[in-house]
Amino acid sequence: MQQTIVRYLAVLTLTALAATGIRVGAQEKPDTPVAKTQSAGSTSSDAGDKQDVDREAKDAVPKRIFFIIPNFMTTNDQPENQGPLTTGEKYNIAWHQFFDVSAHFGNLLQAAISQGANSIPHYGQGWGAFGERFAAQEGDQFTGSMLIYGVLPQVFHQDPRYFRKGKGSAWSRIGYAASRVLIARSDTGNSMFNVSQIFGQLGQAGISLSYYPHEDRNVTGLFSGWAINQFYNIGWNQLKEFTPDLGAYISRHSKKKKAARVHDSRSTILADH
Repeated sequence: MQQTIVRYLAVLTLTALAATGIRVGAQEKPDTPVAKTQSAGSTSSDAGDKQDVDREAKDAVPKRIFFIIPNFMTTNDQPENQGPLTTGEKYNIAWHQFFDVSAHFGNLLQAAISQGANSIPHYGQGWGAFGERFAAQEGDQFTGSMLIYGVLPQVFHQDPRYFRKGKGSAWSRIGYAASRVLIARSDTGNSMFNVSQIFGQLGQAGISLSYYPHEDRNVTGLFSGWAINQFYNIGWNQLKEFTPDLGAYISRHSKKKKAARVHDSRSTILADH
């Protein structure tokens, strides 16, 4: 199953990066790293199997996916991470999401793509138009961050983090990650409709109509863009769910190769003697 997950994640990553450039998702501080183990083809006891499953659910969550994309709010669904966030912590997440340097680079990239494709034609061309496009992207970043991770989670008592399942079959985890677009966790730990994500993005898109060129303000475009973003969120959740598996897979095989080299070196020394 691990190799299936790795192949799936590789395809998903290339697709997501190609479709979104360096768009920024958000998530919380990672958990304490816990090494992931794998049975070496032999049968294990039920206790050993459960221990392996628990370790998979505690794989270290990287602060940045592929060292670029912020992942500060993803956390493993373990008891030590399930306590409610304070209002201050929610707004701290929102500010961090907006101020992260990669977000601004992503906005520059999106402004350049928009300029090259002339996707919002009434901005025109030239450095002035590029500056307006970049400022609009920054405005989107600010309003989206505040609504999705600060204001709405506070008002509706919702936890804005993504709680990684980390165990079960690959298909069950794919379905779980996709469902988190619509399902979130309340401050009390219960499942609830993901008000912050769904209406936060819609609110951000609505606010953007106030500063985009008047001729390019289109309600139909607003809702179609919002719908596309929900599919983007499904893909982003897959990366948040499975990236720790990839890290553990690489780490495990690196350790095996290192152990094999050490064994070979010792065998050579013993043979020489």
